[in-house]
Formats: sequence, C-alpha cells, structure tokens
Amino acid sequence: MSETPDNAVQTVRTQAVRTYIEQHRAAFLDDLAAWLRIPSVSAQPAHAEDVRRSARWLADKLTDTGFTTVEVWETDGAPAVFAEWPSEDPDAPTVLVYGHHDVQPAAREDGWHTDPFEPHVTDGRMYARGAADDKGQVFFHTLGVRAHLAATGRTAPAVNLKLIVEGEEESGSPHFRALVEAHADRLAADAVIVSDTGMWSEDTPTVCTGMRGVADCEIELYGPDQDIHSGSFGGAVPNPATVAGRLVAALHDEDEHVAIPGFYDGVTELSDAERALIAELPFDEARWLTTAKSHGTLGESGFSTLERVWARPTAEVNGIGGGYQGPGGKTIVPASAQLKLSFRLVAGQDPDKIELAVRDWLAARVPAGIRYEIAFGAPTRPCLTPLDHPALKAVAGAMSRAFDGAKVRYTREGGSGPAADLQDVLGAPVLFLGISVPSDGWHAPNEKIELDLLLKGVETTAHLWSDLPAALHTTAR
Repeated sequence: MSETPDNAVQTVRTQAVRTYIEQHRAAFLDDLAAWLRIPSVSAQPAHAEDVRRSARWLADKLTDTGFTTVEVWETDGAPAVFAEWPSEDPDAPTVLVYGHHDVQPAAREDGWHTDPFEPHVTDGRMYARGAADDKGQVFFHTLGVRAHLAATGRTAPAVNLKLIVEGEEESGSPHFRALVEAHADRLAADAVIVSDTGMWSEDTPTVCTGMRGVADCEIELYGPDQDIHSGSFGGAVPNPATVAGRLVAALHDEDEHVAIPGFYDGVTELSDAERALIAELPFDEARWLTTAKSHGTLGESGFSTLERVWARPTAEVNGIGGGYQGPGGKTIVPASAQLKLSFRLVAGQDPDKIELAVRDWLAARVPAGIRYEIAFGAPTRPCLTPLDHPALKAVAGAMSRAFDGAKVRYTREGGSGPAADLQDVLGAPVLFLGISVPSDGWHAPNEKIELDLLLKGVETTAHLWSDLPAALHTTAR
C-alpha cells in the first residue's frame, strides 16, 4: 500500500530529523559533558557558586541555540534560567518546558567507579552525576528544537517555546512557587512539558500522566514534665509513647485504608480504562520487591501494587520515637514522644484540606493529660493529565515516531515534584516527557544516561513541536 501524502511528509521529516541529529551528535554530547563537569549541588553551600556557574553556562548555550530571550532569574536561593523563542506563526500556541540544572551530592567514595563530575562514556552510556537527573533531559531540548527547524525549513519553532530551568529541585524547590507566581505573566503557556521523569524500560516507551502530591507533618507529644518512675506512676498517668503507638495503629483500618475521616474526599478514582492500561505493563512483582529491598507487598485492599504507588493516596509513618533507647532497661514513663508522618496525595485531594483533616483526627485521639504540637511542611499538590487530552496524544505520537512506531503506554509516578506548582499557578495542563530508565540510578552512585535513548528524546521533541499546535488548537476549540 502506498503512503498517504501526510505519511509521506512524516517519513521525509523523520529521516531529516535523524540525519540532523546524527550530524550533530558528537558536538551535542561534548557540550553535555562540559555541563556535567560543573558540580551544581544545590544542597551543599560550598557548591553555591557552582550552581550559579551552571545557570550561566546553560544561559549561554541557550543563546547559542537560538533562543531570542535568555535570562538568569535570581531567587532567595539558587538561580533559575528562563529562555524564550517566539514562533513566527501568529496563532502558534505557547509551550513551557520545565527542568532543573542542580544535582544531587556525589563523591567517589560513595561507590562511584569514576569521578562523578568527570563524564565517562562506555558501552553507549554516559556516566556522571546529573546525566539523567536532570541535565541530560533538559539538554536534549537544545538539539531537538534545532532538528525541528532543520526538518521543517523553519527559522523559528512552530510553537512559542519557553524554558524554565530551576536550580533548587534537589533541595525541595523551596523558592520555585514564589518564582512562578512572580513571573506568571512571562511563564504563561497553553501547555507545560516536564522533562524530569522517565520511561518504564528501554524497550517499553511510556509517557507519565501524573504525579502524586505530598503533605508531611511532625507531631510532638508531651506527658509528664520529666521522665518519671513507671512503678510509682505508671498506669495512673498518660504515657506519650503509648499515645504515639495508638496514633500509628489508628492510621489504617484492617484493609489498609487510611482511617482519617475525610481523607478520601474528592479523590479522582481510576477508570476501568486506566486500570486496563496499567495492567498491560510488563510488571514483575518479584523483581520490583528486589529493587524495593523488601520481602512482601502490603497496601490498600482492592488495588494492584502499581495502582497503589501511582494512583492511590497513602499515609506513612516516617519516624517514631520516645523514651529510653539505650542498652538495658530503664523503667520510666517518658516525658515525650515524636511522630513524623507523610501523606502522598492524588488528583482531587487538596493538601490544605488534608492538613485540617489530620489536625481534627489528632485532636480527637489525644487524651487529656497529653499536650501536643503539630507542624506541617510546605505541601506539593498532585497533578494529572487526562488520558484523552489531545496534547497528551501528541506527546505519545511524537515518541512513537522516535521509537519506530512502537506502541507508547502510559504510567504515573508515585513521587512528587514542582510540576503541580506550574499547573496551579499557570492553569495549564502538565505533560511529561522523559526518556530515562530505572537503571540510570537517579540519586545513586554511577548515575548514567543511555545515549541512544537520549537521542530518542531529542527526536521526540523535534516531532513534538510540529505536532502540538494542532493538538492545542483542538483543546482550545
């Protein structure tokens, strides 16, 4: 069967994209290696100037790429980089790409085979801190937009293309929301592309459709004004360590549902179609348990392991303490006890309402004679892209072309990130485009990126900027 005109054009453009990428592969990887040599560790004050140097390096490279506006935006912490390249099409939609240029701490003595800040290429992999998380996945956009231009004959992208690359993601993005709010007019977009995620595996291309949010708290429980004799007073006064244990026991019911009243209010439930798509993935539970360094699964009744970690809210005890912890016995009623709790949240849950529900639950369960304090950290909201969103289909279609027509499946991520801040403040759908795989070792020694997959990311973006305008115009209608 002969190709249709549209398919013929796609075939020609695909080949043009690949030719351009291959011609510029060596220079692209050399530039990435140069960036990876900058130890932009945001969590370590000694590297503050390196984080700043990383921002300046990226700004210079984005200018070289062709972005017409490039700025380093200061925060109360580390700087972010903003770039913009307007389209020449008057009705072109605007797309904002998010990533981060800071990295996790790394040292040779942590178990690295080579210097973590001296990139090393072997067997088609580049080893270095930040290779996958997230410099490699930010940097593929520079070659991707140039390949897009080369394949289409354009002198500017088919979308109004913006980038925001923060410098504190590995430190919890403490100033990111304020930055987005302060520059909301400059960051305004019809869609946000987050390139700080991964795929299921090298041979199973996937697109992430959502991330959970998180709320966490610390609870201090106070009983007697000092440790007291358990023989003289035990059984007659409240014990804060006992109260801590009862609170932990009351967090879940016998089916592992979170037992805090109102906790599930508003939760967006999995559809049958979504559950079927999750079930399609080649999930090996035994292998997953090995990765988890665990010896059995346990979770909310009625849901699979992947459904639990991707699409269901949770309550976890992160720490519990109180009383004597030294060798031997010490028969006391302790003066205090502590709990650290975290709650992973899914679409439809509001962190502010969860905080109120936890506070009410705690107030109802702490007995007289126990004083308590509870403090919540800054929350992260959940985000979710509907499976039928045209822009999501455009991302999956562009990835499928890069992977030679392979079926692209959908995943979610159980963790949390600043993507929801962009969704909240800008009111734009968030789409995820990442090509990293689990073996890349984010945050671990010997982090690496698969070079063939990295170039698939380049190719995906080259196609995506051509495909997104039609998809986003469909959404607007």
